[in-house]
Formats: sequence, C-alpha cells, structure tokens
Amino acid sequence: MDIFIQQLINGITVGSVYALVALGYTMVYGIIGLINFAHGDVVMVGAMVATTLVVTLIGADPGGTSAWLAVGAALLVSIPVCMVLGWLAERYAYRPLRRAPRLAALITAIGVSIIIQNLAMMIWGRKYLSFPHIIEPVIFPIGGARISLLQIIIILTATAIMAGLLLVVHRTRLGTAMRATAQNREVASLMGVNINTVIAAAFLIGSALAAVAGVMVTTYYGVAQYTMGFLLGLKAFTAAVLGGIGNLGGAMLGGLLLGIIESLGAGYIGDLTNGVFGSNYQDVFSFIVLILVLVFRPSGLLGERVGDRA
Repeated sequence: MDIFIQQLINGITVGSVYALVALGYTMVYGIIGLINFAHGDVVMVGAMVATTLVVTLIGADPGGTSAWLAVGAALLVSIPVCMVLGWLAERYAYRPLRRAPRLAALITAIGVSIIIQNLAMMIWGRKYLSFPHIIEPVIFPIGGARISLLQIIIILTATAIMAGLLLVVHRTRLGTAMRATAQNREVASLMGVNINTVIAAAFLIGSALAAVAGVMVTTYYGVAQYTMGFLLGLKAFTAAVLGGIGNLGGAMLGGLLLGIIESLGAGYIGDLTNGVFGSNYQDVFSFIVLILVLVFRPSGLLGERVGDRA
C-alpha cells in the first residue's frame, strides 16, 4: 500500500503539469480547431528562461529567501516571454491560415515547433542546463509514503491555476466571448465579439500556463534542454485527447490520469518484469493510452466540447 500511495503522489505531481500544458492545447482547439504542436516548445522556452534567470541571480549554490525571490522573478520574466511567443505564432503563422484546410495549419504548427527548437538551440546550445536546488528537501510522511514540499507546491499551484481558469471561462465577459466563439465564430462576430482578440487571448492564456508548467518541470527534474518540449507536448496532447479535446475539465482529468497511469505503470510493471519495463520506459504507457483512446473512445472520457445549436 505504501508503494501504491507513493506512486499515486508522484503521478498526481506529474499529472498536474500535464494538465496545465493540456489546457493550452484544448483551449486553442476548442476555439479554432487547431492542434498547436508548437505548444510544448513554448513550455521549453519558459523552462530555459527560468533556469537561466535563476542561475544568473543566485548562482549554482543557492539558499535562503533569495532563492524564492529568484523563482518569483523567473516566473515574472518567463510568463511574458512565452506570452509574446504565443502571440507571435498566432498572429503571423496561424491567423493567415485560419480559413485554409486544417492540414495546412497542422503542418505550419510543426514548422513553428521546429523553428522554436532551433532558435532555442542557437541561444542556449545543445547541452542540458542545470536548475539549482532552490527548495530545501522537506519531506512529509503520508501513510508509509513520502511527499516533498516541492510536490505540494506544484500540486497546489496547479490546482489554484486550473480553478482560476475555470472561473475566467465561466464567470467573465472574456470567457463568455471564448465560449461563443468556440460554438460559432461567424455568429459571435455578428453579435459584436472581436474574434481576433478572443483567439489571441486564448493563445496568451495558454502560453502563460505553459510558462508556469515549464518552471515547474525544470524545478522538479532539475534540468532543461531545447528538445524537452517535444515529448512533453505529445504527452500533454495525449492527456487532452484522453479527457476530451476541447473540454477544459477533460484536459485537467486527462492530465492527472495520464500522470497516475505513467507512475503506476512504471512502478508496478517495472517490479513485475524485474525493472525491464521500469521508469526508463514510462513514456511507452502514455502512447499506449493514446492508441487505446483513439481506437475505443475517440471523443475522450468526457467527450469533445460541442456547442448546442437550435
């Protein structure tokens, strides 16, 4: 039971990050029907910017209050950087193709992903950047398992952000405009909704969430590299599909479930096979889930968000 609880805690931690990234995918898809495969690379940029800034401010051996201030500064810098990157992609890469066939936009998204990766490689190089250990390893026992202070911070932060996003979507004028645009762009435009502003806002919000996820990932794993966004983006896309692409609640549920499936699969199957299919193969479980969902329930667990029309 203690092993199960430990793997569950690890899965919820990782799944919280997947959920944040999946929200960026599902918001854009729900409004304009685009799978933004460059979204994972926006997460990577947030991680690289945060790592560079933290190392510059406090060095490789931090400690004390200055470390927390450095993390706060990293968030304040990485979030606007990622938001600008997302806005540029929407304005100059995706907006001109809004009425083009979906395949053209999909290929463009892959091209934007490659461009961002290569720009990151030119700026930061090919080597891994080490994120300093800024948080003291405080451990709390839970039923024979252990949860760290960092894991608690990641889970609570992700939960607060997801709850805030739901409030924005369901309780604000911007959220109402987003839901109207998702149902029918033409009718929403006739009712006075500025479609370009709404779509740009979706990219900006998704990019901000990506920046936060990037800081969480590099803080949790301690490294960042220019290719890290590719696999992370695919996993988050899998989470969005698992929950129901275009459905905010589905993206959150899918991210948490995917993280738990990965952790339990790597832990238990790794033990049953003497480590042959252990943590080194945990990525396999994500794509097994993707294949099963596409075969047996293409609309996801909660279904796609489809507007009702009279």
